[in-house]
Amino acid sequence: MLEIIKLLKDGNKPSLSAAIVNLTLGIIKGAAYFFTGNVAMFAEMMHSLGDAANQFFVYIGSALSKKAPTKRFPNGFGRVVNLVCLGAVIIVAILSYETVKEGLHHFLHPKEQSDGILFALGVLLLGTILEAIVLQKAAKETLHEVGIETSGIGAIPKSIIYLNRAKPATKLVWMEDAVATAGNVLAFLAIIIAYFTNFYALEGLVSMIIGVMMFYVVGRVFLDNARGAIGETDEEMLIHIGNLVMEDPHVKDIERLEVVKEGEFLHVEIVVETNPHQSLDYLDSVRDHLVELILAQKGVTKVTLAFDKDDGITEWKYHKKNNG
Repeated sequence: MLEIIKLLKDGNKPSLSAAIVNLTLGIIKGAAYFFTGNVAMFAEMMHSLGDAANQFFVYIGSALSKKAPTKRFPNGFGRVVNLVCLGAVIIVAILSYETVKEGLHHFLHPKEQSDGILFALGVLLLGTILEAIVLQKAAKETLHEVGIETSGIGAIPKSIIYLNRAKPATKLVWMEDAVATAGNVLAFLAIIIAYFTNFYALEGLVSMIIGVMMFYVVGRVFLDNARGAIGETDEEMLIHIGNLVMEDPHVKDIERLEVVKEGEFLHVEIVVETNPHQSLDYLDSVRDHLVELILAQKGVTKVTLAFDKDDGITEWKYHKKNNG
């Protein structure tokens, strides 16, 4: 039990915040539906509650992915977060389908806005504010994960550049809340326009647009986490680590280097070529130094390093070694 509590403390904070916010919004929207009878508000209630469950499971998965390796699972549990995110997008896909279907029905058979429009608009405004706050937190976490500290609303547009380098759970929350925030704004504007123009089919059209945006999130998150679950190479870190190792004067070349993403972590396997005339004790000290150097890099939790004799053929093409 203590181990589980400790793991949960290290879970992805933006996903937990998003789950709490969406649960709160789901309850508020449920109350709005109870008092107004607005069918669109019922759909929004189900959407928020579905997102809350989705993001809660992502939080649990991100926490479990930090469990230490065992004899049975020597590579650790890093990819658990990818598997959980793959399961989570199924929920989003179902919600996307229902959103598009309900939007199409409302577009083809529009109905006049029910009573309680001000209540509905107030709930959507509150939803926009809360979702934007969570999006801001996800943006700051995204920048923090790449070593950039910032504050203020500028974190959101700035984080877009680095979104592909964010952890799977953080990226999922960012994309979901970006769609949720935009969706609240579009729904808010659609209700107002429909009220003053009697063009009630607009609400259905906006629902379909939101559904398509959600499908885009499903596709992006699915592809990213499918690659992560299989085991994807981190090309940027591969070049960075390779160049660091090549700076060591005892390393003549790199015969093989793999930097594989294990969820939020990186596992490195490397075979370096060196002078075959060095003693084992000396090479052991070199190995210790190189392993320590690689483990000091961001996200690296496991290093497997082996030596081979220098064959005089250059394999590492990314960096020209300066041997003085």
